[in-house]
Amino acid sequence: MSRKQKATVRDVAALAGLSTATVSRAFDPAFAHLVSEESRQRVMAAAAQLNYTKNHVARSLKTRSTKTIAVIAPELANDFFMELTEAMERVFEQAGYTLLVASSSNSVKEEQKRLTLFAERLVDGIVVIPAGDVGEHLNQLGRQGMPLLLVDRLVTGSDLDAVLSENEAGARSLTEALVGDGYREIAFIGGDCTVSTARERLAGYRCAMEDAGLTIREELVRLGGLGIADGYRLMGELLEEQKLPEALVAVNLLVHLGIQRRLLEEQRKGRSLPPIAIAAFDETVYSAFLPLLRYVAVQDVSGLGERAARWILKKVDEAKAIPQAGSVNAQEPEIVRLPVTIMPVNRGSFKTQEVLKEQP
Repeated sequence: MSRKQKATVRDVAALAGLSTATVSRAFDPAFAHLVSEESRQRVMAAAAQLNYTKNHVARSLKTRSTKTIAVIAPELANDFFMELTEAMERVFEQAGYTLLVASSSNSVKEEQKRLTLFAERLVDGIVVIPAGDVGEHLNQLGRQGMPLLLVDRLVTGSDLDAVLSENEAGARSLTEALVGDGYREIAFIGGDCTVSTARERLAGYRCAMEDAGLTIREELVRLGGLGIADGYRLMGELLEEQKLPEALVAVNLLVHLGIQRRLLEEQRKGRSLPPIAIAAFDETVYSAFLPLLRYVAVQDVSGLGERAARWILKKVDEAKAIPQAGSVNAQEPEIVRLPVTIMPVNRGSFKTQEVLKEQP
């Protein structure tokens, strides 16, 4: 064999003294258990001697599977999305699949481009954390037979299955915790109403305030983004009000960090501010060091990722069994919601309270 010629499965089989079928099984995680340890060692030794590498393109053409799953997230700098993706990758790796990740940069247009790119690359399935509230492009790809699953967020008009957190129940419990501590003037900061998680959390806040018989001053509801800069800006706008809130609910961790930064900067400037208690979605390892944080809503991020990964793999298997079956449901899509845990912070007690899904 020429030095420039790449080794093939036949070459490895000949050197190992085994059949090409045995060599193929040894390299395939789905069938490796059918090969004896002695044969597997012979295959690996022969492959190492020949500098053999698997030809994934040739294999995908033969099996009609690239053994890849794609994940599209709104942004990759967000710890929540990265933790979610890592949880999915652990499941994919065990199943013999490779994970591909792309960012939509919080743009539906970019999301459409990434979907098209992955479909052209023949990925076996796609998990999408939607960038906005437009979903026809997702439905269209699903009707073409691509296994699709939404995670963390819903899209209005989408017929796709989804794995989500109990956002409304979590925000309601965060607000109720503040009310239980005696706070009455409670603000809600952050969120874009084109994103389902923001809408649900705002609804939970409003529900808790209404149940407590408390009036919401609309100037205390500050929407307008999900990032650190948004929290910083919205808190600055709120500080211009003559009457400040006693407490506030932050829509997510990044908005919360922006709020804390703005309040700390104001204090460094010498401005005298009343203590404002904060209840926020999403825990961080630094939660205990955020001085104004009183409660945090902890999502089961690993649970979301693992459940989503197992579900998309099931859809991939179903698509292989029934080609062109598609991901769009003839009936109502199945929505799975995982509970959120409310945890007190910076108050000497770390007893947790689980927020369970409301019974119909």
